[in-house]
Amino acid sequence: MNARNWLVSGALVVLCGGILVLFTDIEVSAVRWFSCGPLAPQDERTTEICR
Repeated sequence: MNARNWLVSGALVVLCGGILVLFTDIEVSAVRWFSCGPLAPQDERTTEICR
């Protein structure tokens, strides 16, 4: 592979990694909102994770 192919491959790896991190952060926030949000039972909202 020449230098240009290495740069394109590296850019794709960084882009895919960034997308994975972004969606993981969004998923964690969504799970926390559903587990500790206004629709969650009172017992769940008082757990240590929700504080």
